[in-house]
Amino acid sequence: MKKVIEDKIKTMDTLVDSGRIKQKDSEKIKVTENVFDEATLKAIYTLSSKGIIEALGGSISTGKEANVFLADGKDHSLAVKIYRINSSTFNSMEDYIMGDPRFRDVRHTKKDIVFAWTKKEYRNLLRASEVGIKVPKPVITERNILVMEFAGKDEKPYPLLKDVRLEETTAKKVFDMLIDYIKRLYMDAELIHADLSEYNVLIETELMEPILIDMGQSVTLEHPKADQFLHRDIQNIVRYFKKYGIISNENDIYTFVTKEKKEHDHDSHQSTT
Repeated sequence: MKKVIEDKIKTMDTLVDSGRIKQKDSEKIKVTENVFDEATLKAIYTLSSKGIIEALGGSISTGKEANVFLADGKDHSLAVKIYRINSSTFNSMEDYIMGDPRFRDVRHTKKDIVFAWTKKEYRNLLRASEVGIKVPKPVITERNILVMEFAGKDEKPYPLLKDVRLEETTAKKVFDMLIDYIKRLYMDAELIHADLSEYNVLIETELMEPILIDMGQSVTLEHPKADQFLHRDIQNIVRYFKKYGIISNENDIYTFVTKEKKEHDHDSHQSTT
């Protein structure tokens, strides 16, 4: 164990000395033992060697499964999300992955689940971005590391929806955009966010528009719990915006989101039988 710790510190010092980790943030990063194991540090070195990360900076957020750090990219700031292999909630991750046909062959080890989860979030963000939904655009994955464009300004991330007090007209605009995002995810990306709430939406302060984040758990429509997750996403958004006097019927929104696709799928099925 002593040698492992010594090797880790040596790798960290090498990254600091080479400028791949910012000097001012190095001590904070060193004490985050459950994130920066030696393999993760080597992965950061790999990303740096590829010219993707020029320097890793301070922490943006700490979640149950991952820590997010600010980083310097070649042309713009990046967010580097590092999933913790040893302390991630393996069982809940497995529930979302094993019903996803894209990851049918993933082995049931903690490391493989976390690596698959990282790739899953990358693919989900990419699909969302391709259909015009505002998300942090993904750049690359390496093991348990996801690199994205930084969603913020002047090295500060945009605030979460839960932390912003919206004006009445702005609240209606954000609500309408979120419902549109849910539909566009369903119709065009064939995805369901599956954890949508005021905790997983950023507000772009210049335009006062929502940005969806944390899409690792997002599922394809083939997932056995897809419909359940969609109902929950709608319920969460409707519940939150009641505080702004926006009263909506969850079933009506569900129909608005799904009707067009269900009718299209029904017609396609009829034409082939």
